[in-house]
Amino acid sequence: MPLVTPSRRWLLQLAGATAFAPGLIGMKRADVIGRVLAVSDMHSAYERTAQLLAAFETEVRSNPVPHVIAIDGDIFEHGNVVAVRSGGAVDWAFLAALPAIAPTVFNLGNHDNDLTPDLAQVVARMKSLGVHVVSTIGDTRTGAGYADPSTTLPFGRRSLRVVGMATNSLTTYPKASRDQLSIPAAADWASANLAGALAGADLVMVMSHAGVSADRDILPLLPDGSLMIGGHNHLLFQHRQGRSAYVHTGAWTAAYTVAEFLSDGSVTAQSRTVALDAPASPALADLIAATLAADLTEEERIILGTSPRALSLGDTGRRVAAGLAQAAGAEAGFIGHTTLGTGVPAGPVSRYVFDSIVRFDGKLMVATVSRAQFDGFMARANQDRPMPLADRSGDFLYASAAAPKSDPVRIVTTDWCATNQQEYFGTTDLSFTEATGLSVKATSAAALLQAGRTA
Repeated sequence: MPLVTPSRRWLLQLAGATAFAPGLIGMKRADVIGRVLAVSDMHSAYERTAQLLAAFETEVRSNPVPHVIAIDGDIFEHGNVVAVRSGGAVDWAFLAALPAIAPTVFNLGNHDNDLTPDLAQVVARMKSLGVHVVSTIGDTRTGAGYADPSTTLPFGRRSLRVVGMATNSLTTYPKASRDQLSIPAAADWASANLAGALAGADLVMVMSHAGVSADRDILPLLPDGSLMIGGHNHLLFQHRQGRSAYVHTGAWTAAYTVAEFLSDGSVTAQSRTVALDAPASPALADLIAATLAADLTEEERIILGTSPRALSLGDTGRRVAAGLAQAAGAEAGFIGHTTLGTGVPAGPVSRYVFDSIVRFDGKLMVATVSRAQFDGFMARANQDRPMPLADRSGDFLYASAAAPKSDPVRIVTTDWCATNQQEYFGTTDLSFTEATGLSVKATSAAALLQAGRTA
């Protein structure tokens, strides 16, 4: 079940119960043994990187217990032109600052060689900064792994065994590097190797960049009282399993998760928002400003339009989906969750900022489906809402909320989702045709922005 704050009614019930259970009176709250500050899928989101670093500094300074910082893949983003031109200077400066705050561990994702195609070079540089690296990705050139799949970190008087696994979806890695990568399916690897990797462990943290679908098969293999961090799906939630916690930490540096190992053998977790106007680490903020000034072109600074108000990532996706439907003459629109990076901000939006909102361009594709199929698509869409872990599919669609009454229903989506319809729609029998003259980015911009006007 989700990790939630107890309701007032529940607390009153518990208070009443103490009258009949004197042993509960004066019970000592479990102590915090250590804390993990976890983040994943940062994707060179420079608008909040300095704020995240400051938040980590404050967390460690304000809580005098052992800490570990855990990054679950995808710190880099090839779609960020500033990251590409600067060689990821901001991302590397962020990584370099972390080990001075707390021991830091990095599980490799599918975008971590976006800027440096040879993953071996990336791993070597991370290690030179004092960052521990874990992964199940193998190097076909050597037959060895790019990093060990597990490591053990100091955690005050205790120790923390960390295991990291990657997604085996090769098409999501940079094309130039794919023939250098050998990656087992995470659940298969865990079934064969996780028990051995955790043998003799004290406290346990498993990091998976394989997505929810694979993680569900891995969770039962964890010792009770473990922490499992998931990534790749750009989701934000916490889930309780026995005394263990399973979390996804969001994406685009919009949030991070604080997990606490307690003396009663349990793990708790909660998310923290990273606000755009939150305190920022001064040195990193200065570097970001200088890097943007040096590497952005005038064309990328052009204001494409104005957003009347800020939207969450999910609401941005639904607004885009509705715009796709309107442009294509369809009754419903769908867009893949990771086609989007961050929610649209309020005010003027430059081309550079827009490229962090809608990451990929492409064609629009239309199909006609039965009402029953459509209802099934909607049931698995919009997974930014609270929902049981069993119902989460990992890859999912943001869908426009209007419910058409017709049968059949004309739908529109991107060429990526049409090609990978099994992952997104849960079927392989949809027949798509191109919506001539329409592209993802142009249609999305029209849906989100008031061109040439102010809010």
